[in-house]
Amino acid sequence: MQGLLFDEEQSSAPAEKNPNTASAELARLFETAKSCQQCTLAGSRLNFVFGEGNPAANLVVIGEAPGAEEDASGRPFVGRSGQLLDKILLAAGFQREEVYICNILKCRPPGNRNPQSDEIASCMPWLLQQLHIIQPKVILMLGKVAANTILDNTLSLGAMRGKLIQWKGYDCFITYHPAALLRNPNWKRGCWEDIQVMMRHYASLCGTTSPSEKQKNQ
Repeated sequence: MQGLLFDEEQSSAPAEKNPNTASAELARLFETAKSCQQCTLAGSRLNFVFGEGNPAANLVVIGEAPGAEEDASGRPFVGRSGQLLDKILLAAGFQREEVYICNILKCRPPGNRNPQSDEIASCMPWLLQQLHIIQPKVILMLGKVAANTILDNTLSLGAMRGKLIQWKGYDCFITYHPAALLRNPNWKRGCWEDIQVMMRHYASLCGTTSPSEKQKNQ
């Protein structure tokens, strides 16, 4: 794809980067990506929903695709699902701006249907470049569709939740998509259990639960 900044087959993150450098690289990537015409979704989108948050985040949260409110605003997870995600992150000790939030697809599929293979093939390089720039220590995938798409498997959500999964050199965890929790509130307990497992691993890597908690302890 035109505009690729690195080899897609690259599986490990480079040396530590300055947050200012990462921010500039993400900005350059967005300028390249925002006019993408690689699939038919480009013709129906209102906005290219790139992602937002801390360019040097240790935690990246990934969903499958923007919804109607995200398409309208150009920001990921701003509707009811996003509000619930913010609460989940806050319960784990993170302010929204401390993490990086994005989706696999950068344009909304019609009717919020699942991503199609050509759309995934078109958008996955953008996601890989985002991760390469940010260099997260932990990735949280939201929902079965996002996890199956990224990991290229057909496993059930239950088979993937609550455990560490290695992907391209990144430490990954999977839990319910917030939209699923809105439809089935009884799954919230399981989601919180997944988040606790993830945060124990995060703490083992980063020495603290989150940037917010680190500030409190100083």
